[in-house]
Amino acid sequence: MTQLVPELLAGNRRALARLLTLVENDQAEAELSQLYAHTGKTWVLGVTGAPGTGKSTLVNEITKAYRQAGKTVGIIAVDPTSPFSGGAILGDRIRMRDLSTDPGVFIRSMATRGNLGGLARTTRDAIRVLDAAGYQIVIVETVGAGQNEVDIVRAAHTTIVVEAPGLGDEVQAIKAGILEIADLLVVNKADRQGVAHTINALKMMLELGHPVEKVNHHGRALTATTPPPATPTRFWLPPILQTVAAEGKGIDEVLAAVDNHRRHLEETQGLQALEAEHLRIELLDRLRDGLLARLLRELPPDALARLVGQMQAREIDPHSAIKTLMGKLS
Repeated sequence: MTQLVPELLAGNRRALARLLTLVENDQAEAELSQLYAHTGKTWVLGVTGAPGTGKSTLVNEITKAYRQAGKTVGIIAVDPTSPFSGGAILGDRIRMRDLSTDPGVFIRSMATRGNLGGLARTTRDAIRVLDAAGYQIVIVETVGAGQNEVDIVRAAHTTIVVEAPGLGDEVQAIKAGILEIADLLVVNKADRQGVAHTINALKMMLELGHPVEKVNHHGRALTATTPPPATPTRFWLPPILQTVAAEGKGIDEVLAAVDNHRRHLEETQGLQALEAEHLRIELLDRLRDGLLARLLRELPPDALARLVGQMQAREIDPHSAIKTLMGKLS
């Protein structure tokens, strides 16, 4: 057995860094298998939103607040990869440099390496490594590419979608997509002009989706005609919070909302269902990748080129080409 696993479990930060590098390079299958029994303890907090909303600053302040509360925090900051050089600036680590000396914080920047959806392909495994290393909170900050950046909901327990006033057409706020994955809606830079308009747009979106629902002080949804129940309902309506992360304002309210969401999932048994769905999606993703890799290994070197030529000559349609390829799986 590799020494990295016992060293990581013993709290060795160098072993943690080395293992994360192996994970990114798809060279840690045996180690991940050994670590799996030690996972399932951390709370994964996803932070996503458009560029310019202040996600990194918000993550920085959330981390400081958790550290003041005595919790250890692992941060995975996903940065886009250049389509030309294949490299990444990894700017989030630069923004969070004031956390780098805190022994209770571990920051890992990851390049997407062309993966779509806001996460790197190995982000799930990196979360598990930090989980096994004992970090109580793992924060995953996504790329910040736009409305199709929804993969974070497949990895996080609580997903924060960050908005900011003055970024353009407020109708963008009510479009289907990224906002529908939010457990918390945070309007950052709330000291800017236009914050009320942004909040109203978000409220409109929530009311369109749930027109008869209201929210009590715990953030749980209640119908308009019934008093608060003794136990929480199974429905969660995302609260809209305001922050000025650069000044540390509103961060305590964000942490309180995260705690409320966690309590809601635990009390309604939603946590088990959420984790089961995460694992089901991951299993299907890995199965798809594995079958594709196996198929490509078994195909003759020129098989794809011949099929492409036949499709280009209109001798075969794409659906039939796929059936031909699938028939080659033994």
